[in-house]
Amino acid sequence: MAILLGGLLVFPACEPVKKEIYLQLYSVRDDIRADYAGTIAKVAEMGYTGVETAGYADGKFYGLSPAEFKKSIEDAGMEVLSSHTSRPLADSLAATDWDDVWAWWDTAILAHKEAGMKYIVIPWMQAPATLADLQVYCDYYNRIGERCNAAGLRLGYHNHNFEFREIEGQLMYDYMLNNTDPAKVFFQMDVYWLGEGGKDPVDYFNSYPGRFELLHIKDELELGRSGKVDFERIYNNAATAGAKYMIVEVERYTGTPFEGVKESYDFLNNAPYVKAIYSK
Repeated sequence: MAILLGGLLVFPACEPVKKEIYLQLYSVRDDIRADYAGTIAKVAEMGYTGVETAGYADGKFYGLSPAEFKKSIEDAGMEVLSSHTSRPLADSLAATDWDDVWAWWDTAILAHKEAGMKYIVIPWMQAPATLADLQVYCDYYNRIGERCNAAGLRLGYHNHNFEFREIEGQLMYDYMLNNTDPAKVFFQMDVYWLGEGGKDPVDYFNSYPGRFELLHIKDELELGRSGKVDFERIYNNAATAGAKYMIVEVERYTGTPFEGVKESYDFLNNAPYVKAIYSK
């Protein structure tokens, strides 16, 4: 709105719209171990909207109770979004103690709800040798998803590149997409690892629209350095993916982790094709 100053209409400069950009805290894992509070404060100062954790164990996040963890993130001005955590099954699936498995998940889901999480994401799994074993995992994820839904959370699966090999003539990733219930399980596509598996993210958006509620925005090093990932094309097709939140993860760096996550934030914040918000 214009204001009148000295007989002249003056149009105040508009504040730039803050973009929703989240960080997977594994990106600063060593710094968190050395100084949790200081690391969270630095991540917030960089401009990140919120965090995805990689530090759940025994009902706590980075050694903090769910309430303490939630407060530490919110006091820094950020949002608790999601968490990477899982309970692998026994090497011999037939030997799995399902009572123990479900007791673990009941504790974990309650802790994540108390921490203010929207999502729990399975970060990794042992690649099964047979489709029968892979189906056990698909059924397992569907059942976890039911429990998450009942608690007001969503369950996702995060890929690496090993999912893009065949098991008994079927591509593992496609089999998982086709044998999990979209109402119970979404997929957090790691766009870098999918490319390393020889696949195109946008092809998967088009083949499985709406299944990729979260995206891991990653590159070989800091975002944009390798030229391997077409971020503009990915963001321009985010609606087809069903993506609501974009989460930066930096695993390898040219400098320090803090420099790497700041460079990656700036890359997205300055990119004209990255919208301010995708969750609405």
